[in-house]
Amino acid sequence: MRTLPKIVSWSLVLLAGCKGVHHGTGEDWRAYGGNDAGNRYSTLTQIDTGNVATLKVAWMYNASDSLPAGQRPREIECQPIVVHGILYGTTPTLKLFALDAATGKQLWKFDPSAKAQGYNSMSRGLNYWEDGDDKRILYSAGANLYAIDATTGKPVTSFGAGGKVDLHTGLENDRFDIKDLAVTATSPGVIYKDIFITGSTVSESGDALPGHIRAFDVRTGKLRWTFHTIPQPGDTGYNTWPKDAYKKIGAANCWAGLVLDNKRGVVYLGTGAPAVDFYGGDREGMNLFADCEIALDAVTGQLKWYHQLVHHDLWDNDIPCPPNLVTVLHNGKKTDAVAQSTKDGNVYVFDRDNGTPLFPIEERSVATTGLPGEHPWPTQPYPVKPLPFARQIITDADLPDSTLFPDAYRFAKAQYSELQHGAKFMPPSLQGTLYIGISGGAEWGGSAADPGGVLYQNASEMPWKVKMVDLATSLREATSHGQSLYITNCSSCHGVDRKGGGAFPNLVNIGDKLSADDIRGILASGRGRMPPFQSIPEWDRANIIRFLLNKEGAAPKGGIASRETAAPRDEHSETIATSAKSAPADFPYTPPYIRGRGGKLRDSSGYPAIRPPWGTLNAIDLNTGDYLWRVPLGEYPELTKRGVPPTGTDNAGGPLVTAGGLLFISGTEDEKIRAFNTHTGKVVWEYQLPAGAFATPITYSVDGVQYVVIAAGGVRNNHKPGGNYIAFSLP
Repeated sequence: MRTLPKIVSWSLVLLAGCKGVHHGTGEDWRAYGGNDAGNRYSTLTQIDTGNVATLKVAWMYNASDSLPAGQRPREIECQPIVVHGILYGTTPTLKLFALDAATGKQLWKFDPSAKAQGYNSMSRGLNYWEDGDDKRILYSAGANLYAIDATTGKPVTSFGAGGKVDLHTGLENDRFDIKDLAVTATSPGVIYKDIFITGSTVSESGDALPGHIRAFDVRTGKLRWTFHTIPQPGDTGYNTWPKDAYKKIGAANCWAGLVLDNKRGVVYLGTGAPAVDFYGGDREGMNLFADCEIALDAVTGQLKWYHQLVHHDLWDNDIPCPPNLVTVLHNGKKTDAVAQSTKDGNVYVFDRDNGTPLFPIEERSVATTGLPGEHPWPTQPYPVKPLPFARQIITDADLPDSTLFPDAYRFAKAQYSELQHGAKFMPPSLQGTLYIGISGGAEWGGSAADPGGVLYQNASEMPWKVKMVDLATSLREATSHGQSLYITNCSSCHGVDRKGGGAFPNLVNIGDKLSADDIRGILASGRGRMPPFQSIPEWDRANIIRFLLNKEGAAPKGGIASRETAAPRDEHSETIATSAKSAPADFPYTPPYIRGRGGKLRDSSGYPAIRPPWGTLNAIDLNTGDYLWRVPLGEYPELTKRGVPPTGTDNAGGPLVTAGGLLFISGTEDEKIRAFNTHTGKVVWEYQLPAGAFATPITYSVDGVQYVVIAAGGVRNNHKPGGNYIAFSLP
């Protein structure tokens, strides 16, 4: 481990405006993705293919939070930034900290917990802005956007209200109060001059706020402009929805992050599906600007161009990561382009100025028989090139190898025989449908791109089972008011049977892990991907708690007064309207069909119930649209010992590419970080982390030393918790 320099007085360092840690020359990692173009690329070459095998741990920072007894630890998805030799990152509970980037020594920490509204979500990155001595970190925690002095760690009181802006700003409507509805920003925005531009994370259910793109003044926090992702009268795209759909349909949000062309003054982004997921009977039409690649003027928010990648989304097929700004050789001419990877394993490449596709995109006919009242769009776009980096459909040929995995084969065969499968864009059904790509393909970790126009993309290949249920029938069959409330508000994620699936926990025996008070806190404030349910009256939240704890005959601990205790309802249909008193009768929007069962389809051993590969790393030449190489990403050691070739694993987080010919990536279920040779795709270094690192690494240099840093938070997919930021350098 590198010897750490002696620190004389950190109080003097802070008083000096952190000048004491402004280490000579170096290269920073100043933005999410490394730069405004989001390319996750560094020109540093000290660490290269010839010496990477000697990398050692330089320092380790413990970012773990103290949690109440019994509370489940949270993962870290943060890709930190480094500016002027100072590293800024977040803890699992979104405390913001500053470290000396050469030593890992903490300089300050800011705790938003007592000030944050809404739920404690993830933080995937931060923004930095400076003007002379005015240096600020902008980041989101709960429903607040904070401006924190980068030198002292104190809120910038001239920004918004005492250093924060409510992220509900710009989403208001004249129908009801939205203050109790969920909004945050899991991914950072971008800053153009003195304008901060951001997307948001909102609910995916019937209480979803609209996902409008907004710009705020970096200095004051005042709203500068709003772009309506669900168009209002007079907006482009308004006629792609039923009349006044914007009054009750939400989402179509950019939760994955944005990139910026500073020269053009244009911001590029991708949006997600409209609410609600998996049913669109009340939103007939193409539904612009959901699932769109969009270019906006950074100063005015004016639409420059757009391209919709999924029409009338019924599959939760959000654009899951920021695009990459690249320059490629197209038809013999250098062309500035924007490349977008998707959940379903495609890469779209557009001219940066006008949105013209650089490779052909075909509109092909797809199935149009959906649930009653549904209106599936008759065609969907298929990019001809590059070829998909993940499989598009699941057929019997994708069954696990019956020799190597006989139990998995039998399990998958039984599932396949009862579920619809074998075609892309099949509408969800009551029978149940087998999909791939709902959780990637690409995901929020994004991709990296080098100056030569090569895109590096990691991919997961995980089958999903989606089985819809008739909400009215489920409510009639419910045996209690609490069960009715659960079905209406919770089952679309956790299933009517409470068994969850994928990223959604099994709640059957939730009382073994959480108390009534714990659950009450989660319903009120949310946790991780789960939004708060503050729009549900407290007495109804109490009934949900009783149902989950199988104690509907007694009041939960804490004795919340409930009108249901005195007069239980017999008509479950009354429970559908669970919004705040000020909301109209048609909000929250309640679809007649919801995703009641399913999730990630794993076999009895926990492996994806398909034939490998289950995770890959891909190098794609965007000049030609051809693949340079494709290799498995990750392995299961127990299978390797059996002689099974590396299968790859489900993975989260993204790649980092350097001019030293290296690609660094973690995110695999074997809890390793690896370096690949970018020319060959071969692993040239790997390190067993103390916990899984489901984040994206960064690199920077301080005083001539190059570092690679990764946040190893663990937790995801039932991995052990971690909480460390780990820095590597040459010995």
